[in-house]
Amino acid sequence: MRIWKYAMASTILGSALVLGACGNSSEETSATESEETSSQTAGEDSAQVEGSVSGDGSSTVAPIMEGIVEEYAGAQPNVQVTVGVSGTGGGFEKFIQGETAFSNASRPIKEEEAAKLKEAGIDYTEFQLAFDGLTVVVSKDNDWVEDLTVEDLKKLWVEDGKTKKWSDINPEWPDEEVVFYSPGTDSGTFDYFNEVILEDEDLVSSATLSEDDNVLVQGIQADPNAIGFFGYAYYVANQDTLKAVKIGGIEPNNETIESGEYAPLSRPLFTYASNKALAEDPAAYDFMKYTLENAGEMAEAVGYVALPEADYEKGLADLEALKK
Repeated sequence: MRIWKYAMASTILGSALVLGACGNSSEETSATESEETSSQTAGEDSAQVEGSVSGDGSSTVAPIMEGIVEEYAGAQPNVQVTVGVSGTGGGFEKFIQGETAFSNASRPIKEEEAAKLKEAGIDYTEFQLAFDGLTVVVSKDNDWVEDLTVEDLKKLWVEDGKTKKWSDINPEWPDEEVVFYSPGTDSGTFDYFNEVILEDEDLVSSATLSEDDNVLVQGIQADPNAIGFFGYAYYVANQDTLKAVKIGGIEPNNETIESGEYAPLSRPLFTYASNKALAEDPAAYDFMKYTLENAGEMAEAVGYVALPEADYEKGLADLEALKK
């Protein structure tokens, strides 16, 4: 497998993720780029399949899936895999419409989404891929913020009709207006932040919202008064210009995320797959099998935290049970 940790800084700067395992367009990952490394990630006698597989969903999960799709291209050059990044909610909308075989998510599926899938006659299986620590960041040029409490975050991020200034949190901090960057409302990252920090109160109205985490990264990099949040991998890829803020004295890292000590912002990452696609489409089944076999290593490579091996084995057993 490639040394993805060092490639991610430039790789995830693309504003959209349209990946192909046999693509010809500039928006798709070329199969030939990965052929040289495929023997490291696939058995010499792997059965060859062909077809196309489409997915959509979380931009937080995207770095893991991007790496897997490119590596998969070398193992199965006759399968085209495309993965959009319309956000967790947007991905589930396409999944409900039957437009995709799998849907990446940075939060568990909501009851109303599950109900719509049932109404549409779509049975699905949840597969956990990795752990993430939703990371609160400021610019490296911000030399006053090192640590915030959950209460500080709520005071900053909940709309109260007032102009937010850094001095509102600590009178020794600058009397400057805070500039906010947040994932869009279709993002599972937004949903998770809303649940554990905002507690369903309104997000500060002055925030710049984007489903593209790279827009958030670039905005925060350029402004010492800016603050934002997104998946841990996007911080890792940009840590030369961004500073992770400790939450309650705990910094996000592999150990604190996996243990749950980085609370309440540690969370699992998922993909949800159509049972029918897995049972009836050899390409969909093969890609999901490859994903589960390689998700842990790829998660670690791009800056997330792998699950215990037993969890991946359970996912593979659940997948095998769906095969006809």
